[in-house]
Amino acid sequence: MPRAPQRRAGRVRGIVKLALHGASGRMGLSITRLARALPEVEIVGAACSSTDPLLGRDLGELAGLGSLGVVTSPDVSSSLLGAEVVIDFSTASAVAALAQLAARQGIAIVSGTSNLDAPSKRALDKAAEVVPVLWAGNMSLGVQVLAEAVELALRRLGLGYDVEIVELHHRKKIDAPSGTASRLVEAVRNVRPEIRELRGRDGEVGARTPDEMAVFGVRGGDVIGDHTVYLLGDGERLELTHRASNRDLFAHGALRAALFLAGKKPGRYAIADVLG
Repeated sequence: MPRAPQRRAGRVRGIVKLALHGASGRMGLSITRLARALPEVEIVGAACSSTDPLLGRDLGELAGLGSLGVVTSPDVSSSLLGAEVVIDFSTASAVAALAQLAARQGIAIVSGTSNLDAPSKRALDKAAEVVPVLWAGNMSLGVQVLAEAVELALRRLGLGYDVEIVELHHRKKIDAPSGTASRLVEAVRNVRPEIRELRGRDGEVGARTPDEMAVFGVRGGDVIGDHTVYLLGDGERLELTHRASNRDLFAHGALRAALFLAGKKPGRYAIADVLG
């Protein structure tokens, strides 16, 4: 059980001190580059997997910025020292341990790691008893608005419209469905809790039933992330789509979430809270 966080020194001139978990990955390096341009953010720690070939390297040099004086380390606990917020883009198997450490050290958590298992989700819930926690399968502010639009459209259109979701990502993505697709499934279930989620269709599956919704994953090329929710009625259809054209949009969202979370009370937060 996490201990109540000890009192730590307040911020210096409004600066939020930030640690990165999964720091050497694409998202970690994107956040590093963008944070360098923000005078209110200081990166103080960088944690990586113990098998990462980039261990021991200066984070700024990895991001093409020159030396920052922050070295990538497998020691997560020491990487969190002095931080107010940790931003996590790692692997699902690493999230539970991070949540326990951050809660013990009184550090707010912003996590964009997708496809969390039940123990990881419970660990975040437990951490939220003592520190603020924000988890989102997609840190894009636009995706949050898309989810809200899906809920509004379903309420307005009623049960006469079928729902299907298609997500498209680059060939190297290792998980499916995407965290964003799962977020959109959640939006649908907020309006239609009885919906059954299918992971595609194959063979003679029979006619579509009113309570089913398929989620299709497409992989190829260098696509950052496209998501479309189809609302299919008789004689018409709506296609609500979000397309990511630059990975920095997720880093922008994560940094905005970190700035929002600094100094907040313990509890679970969402991107909707960041948008106000």
